[in-house]
Formats: sequence, C-alpha cells, structure tokens
Amino acid sequence: MNRGDRIRVTIERPAAGGRMIARHEGAIVFVAGAIPGEVVDAEIEKIQRGTAWAIARDILERSPDRIDGAPDGACGGSVLAHITYERQRALKSEIIVDAFRRLGRITLDRPIAVIGSPVDGYRMRARLHVRGGRIGFFREGTHSLCEPGPTRQLRADTIAALSALERSLSALERPTVSEIELSENVEATERALHFELAPDADPSRLATLTKVDGLTGVTCAPLDHPRTMDLWGSPFVADRVGGATLTRHARSFFQGNRYLLAPLVDYVIGAIEDRPGVLDLYAGVGLFSVSAAVAGRGPVIAVEGDRFSADDLRRNADGRDITVRVGAVEGFLERAPAGVSSVIVDPPRTGMSKEATAGVIRLKAARLVYVSCDIATLARDARLLLDAGYRIASTQAFDLFPNTAHVETVIAFAR
Repeated sequence: MNRGDRIRVTIERPAAGGRMIARHEGAIVFVAGAIPGEVVDAEIEKIQRGTAWAIARDILERSPDRIDGAPDGACGGSVLAHITYERQRALKSEIIVDAFRRLGRITLDRPIAVIGSPVDGYRMRARLHVRGGRIGFFREGTHSLCEPGPTRQLRADTIAALSALERSLSALERPTVSEIELSENVEATERALHFELAPDADPSRLATLTKVDGLTGVTCAPLDHPRTMDLWGSPFVADRVGGATLTRHARSFFQGNRYLLAPLVDYVIGAIEDRPGVLDLYAGVGLFSVSAAVAGRGPVIAVEGDRFSADDLRRNADGRDITVRVGAVEGFLERAPAGVSSVIVDPPRTGMSKEATAGVIRLKAARLVYVSCDIATLARDARLLLDAGYRIASTQAFDLFPNTAHVETVIAFAR
C-alpha cells in the first residue's frame, strides 16, 4: 500500500479517536467516515510502521445507520456525524469495554450505558481559531479553518455573535487575535470571550470593536500570559448547579455540555460515601466539591493547580465547609491528611501521574470516584487501583460531546 492507493475493505469495529478498524492484506487500516459492517472503497492517507490510515471515498455496502447530508467529518466535532446517534452511543460503549479489556486487562460484567445528549447547541465552552479574518474550528490534522455553524455544536445565537464579531474584527489592519476561548452559561444569557493575542499585537482597538450583540464580556492576553486585560463587560459566567451558584472566568476549565452538566454532577455525588469527608482532586472551579458540601458531605478539601480555576474555586467555596488548596495534586498528596471517606478525581486527558495514583492509594478511602475524558488513561489507572485492593462498584458514561469520538466515563471504586 502507498499513499493515494484505493483499497476495498470491510469495516470491523470502532477504534478510539473516531476512525474504524479494517484489515487489508494482513495490515490494520484505520478508516475515517465509515461504520462497522460497511464495505467501502478507501483512499490511503498515510502508512506508518505497517499500519495505514485511510478515508472512505465510496460506500459499496451501506450501513442502515448512515446519515445522508452529514457535515464534514474532518471539521472539529463532527467525526461521527455521519452515524445515527443511537449507534454512536453503542459504538462508544464498545470502545470503553474494549479499552478496559485490552489496556487494563479488565473484563467488565456488562456494557457501559452511555447517557445521551441533544446534538444541537450542546456546547457551552469552545476554543476557536482566527485565521485570515475568519473564526472557526480546525480541520482534523491541519491549521485550515472550517465553519463552526454546520457542526451544530454551538447555539444559533452563539454563531450569530461570532459572525458579528468576525465582521467587526475585519476593520483591523493586521492580525490581532489568534485564538478565542468561548464560555457561556447553560441558559446562554451570559457569554464571555477570552482572546489570545497574536505576537506583537496592538489590542488598543479591541474594546470598541468587540462590543457586539450576544456577548457579555471580553478579555485578552498574550499566549500563556498569567495576567488578563479586561476589555469590557464581565469575564465571568454563572450557573446554578448542585444547589449552588458556580461562577467561572472565561479562561477557567468547566464541563462543556449544557444538557448533561446536572446529570453528571448528580451521578458523581450519588457515587461517593454517604458520610462526611471528601477530597476533590483536580477540583477546577468547584463543580463537584461545592456540590458535595451542599449535599452535606463536608468537610471537603478541594485541590486545584490552575490559577484561574483556583481563583474561581475560592470564590465558589467561600462560606461553605470547604478547604481550598492551590497547587499540584502530587505535592498535596505527599502530606495529605488521613480520614477522608471519599476521593473524587477528575484529571486531565493524560490521567493521573504515577505519583498521584500512589498518593490516592495511600489514603485508603472507602470510595474513589474517577471522572475521565480519556478511556485509555482511565483503563490504565483502573488497573492500578484494582491491583491496590479496590473493586469497581459502578460505571456510567456521559456523551458530553455528541458526533465526536470523546466520551466522559465515571467509575466508582470501593475498597
């Protein structure tokens, strides 16, 4: 096989990342734009160490789960948009079970249910790019832009605000904004943006140009700069979650699906021990720790290392039975107090480090609830927890990003 070759393959099963697995002359081929059970004519895109990547060009035997007129699968957030939504959820369940078996050597006793979400306008956090005067998502593996509207992730009024902003920014003589962080609340009554400035940019005109309908505040800063310049309005949005109001800065991490936010929190809080003493690691702005305190599971210790999220965490925890610790999880666990009944971890895509995993195991908490956005690192860490004496008490997945390959998985472990 060589790049550009056309091959006929039968699609066997899903793979993590959104492509599907087929075989050709003994070699594994990861095929984009296909569905298990289909026979497709695929074009080879690249070959690496005997494995090929390809894209389906012609569907020779069609799955009944294929959707006509789907958006460009290479545009961010649309890799599974050609598949009916019920089949998408089933495929994600298969991927979770397969990853646990192959990577974690764990055989689950039943399929993991994937709670679904409306596919239109679900997203309340997004990172967009500005190139050549346009605002959009990147096409897969490139820095070329595609229109965000057809992906259906953002609300129509969000797209309208971005279009108005794009027209307004066109008055600038030179590139000023390179990236945009979008954050809005569940009801979309508050919508704040943070701009990453292009190198040597002059932001002096941004305050005037960014006052467009549909936005409630805009900030800016150079790439990776710790300080933020408020251009106008408020950089914060707020939601009522788990019985408390959570306020967050546009630069802070927060879960991105407006429809599944409350069910996710309810499941996590329902999975911890029904007695006081909770440690929330990678706490963000306090989504789980504040909810746990409101539910009467305090005292809660919440640990967060990101500056912006930690500032929001302090604000949201104020007046509640929560102790906030700012810094790396690994450093905290070196001297963590004993006696917590439950630990909640919601680490980044890379999962917990070896030091963090060892530190969590040393606590010997009766219940550990692991919230993961990456099934491979979850399967890896789950193996270590099982080897340390934990067992899987419950499992649940939440489809926070429909039409994409991502799925949020929550595993409750008990000793």
